[in-house]
Amino acid sequence: MAKKISKTEAREKIKNFFIEIKDKSPKEIKKIKKLSENQRISLGEHKKNFCKKCLFPFNGNEKIRIKKGSKTIECKNCGKIKRIKLK
Repeated sequence: MAKKISKTEAREKIKNFFIEIKDKSPKEIKKIKKLSENQRISLGEHKKNFCKKCLFPFNGNEKIRIKKGSKTIECKNCGKIKRIKLK
């Protein structure tokens, strides 16, 4: 049986995970995402660091465009386009 962890321990684990995301695998990102869903912790700004479809981390060599108040990022792995509103 798996050990239950508290919400504060889960927050710390998520925070430490996203410090250096560029060398992580999609499998590790999936585990952290499931942990945050299970503990009902919002990922917030960390959602911008990986592809929503394939969970591949963005490492800076994606195609990025800024146009009309939005930023579009095209994933190199699957080709999915992520749009983020700029403030």
